[in-house]
Amino acid sequence: MDYKAAIEWLYGTQLFGIKLGLENVRRLLDELGLFDALAGRKVIHVAGTNGKGSVCAMADAMLRAAGKRCGLFTSPHLVSFRERIRVNGEMMPESVIAETLTDLRERIEDWDPHPTFFEITLALAVKHFCDRDCEVIVLETGMGGRLDATNALDSDVAVITPIGLDHTQWLGETLTAIAGEKAGIIKAGKPVISAPQTPEAAAVIDREAEEKNASLTWIRESDAPAFSLSLPGAHQKTNAAVAIAAAKVIDPELSDQAIAQGLASVEWPARFQRITDRVTIDGAHNYEASLRLAETWRQEMGPDTRAALIFGGVETKDTSAVMQTLAPLASRWIFVKVASQRGLTSDHLEAKWNDLRIPGIPTERADNAADALEKAADAERVLVAGSLYLAGEAIAAIRGGPPFEVSEQ
Repeated sequence: MDYKAAIEWLYGTQLFGIKLGLENVRRLLDELGLFDALAGRKVIHVAGTNGKGSVCAMADAMLRAAGKRCGLFTSPHLVSFRERIRVNGEMMPESVIAETLTDLRERIEDWDPHPTFFEITLALAVKHFCDRDCEVIVLETGMGGRLDATNALDSDVAVITPIGLDHTQWLGETLTAIAGEKAGIIKAGKPVISAPQTPEAAAVIDREAEEKNASLTWIRESDAPAFSLSLPGAHQKTNAAVAIAAAKVIDPELSDQAIAQGLASVEWPARFQRITDRVTIDGAHNYEASLRLAETWRQEMGPDTRAALIFGGVETKDTSAVMQTLAPLASRWIFVKVASQRGLTSDHLEAKWNDLRIPGIPTERADNAADALEKAADAERVLVAGSLYLAGEAIAAIRGGPPFEVSEQ
């Protein structure tokens, strides 16, 4: 298969759905000889509800600044699938993706159950990291932790970012239940780094670490480093403190110079990204993330600045809570259906907004991100929020280049 055919086949495996569990992914990694290939490589494993990607990107940037050869695995992508798998900052080449997926397809075509999209993507990434002789692998969980495919790898440090109510249909409807799934990445006798948590989540992490005899380090907001960050927002300073602690487990001699260079240079799109002078993009898609977006907007733009707010969301998110939080930032709403089968239609979003009965903010609808940006062309400020899918579509529309690749996972 060429790259186009390989990616189409891979996206087609999303029809197998999400299957939490480790048996099949372990079989897949073993089939490729990857457990042996991983020997001697260091692994940072990051779980949580918000901030996972930022922490992964920061840890990767600092360790690369220290001279380490790093593999970075994150999800979802914004524009191109290739963003998910990087070695020393470089996206996985199309030719290598095509070659590896062709081999994987032949190996697993008769498997029952068939590996899922995420399991195949993880195997693709791990093979690439081993083939490129990465010293350090930074893994972001896809969902949860205990039964997430990434938990098949034996990590050297477990990192837990702030936990909130998300993916409740899979992980449970309480913070205690969700924290139990996230804390499942903790390995026996291996260190744990945690961001500040609610009392319910903290109690679960404390208990899991104690049961596994894992040393637990709690990061406090006061631990924020005195280094300049390329990512705006007070919450990113806490994320940076978490990332520094994790990176120092891997490299205890990590220098202040490497930390400063990494934090100043790290790029993580769609996290309060000022993509043009007028347009800011933030993938805030749940209540906690919307709180951080609102706080960062006021810090960066001023407390009275309003924007044409382009908004989309999916069925499984509490879009009403997000809209209510972001309403004080909006001069008007432009509702758009995101490019996902789970995307809420623009009229459904408008109806949800009307149910909140918050007066004084006009609304309109758009067919897609490009149409919404055109409708907002007269606005002094534009904010795109509510979904990472919408963020990716908007980035592609503004920058041109590779087309936006729709993915359900």
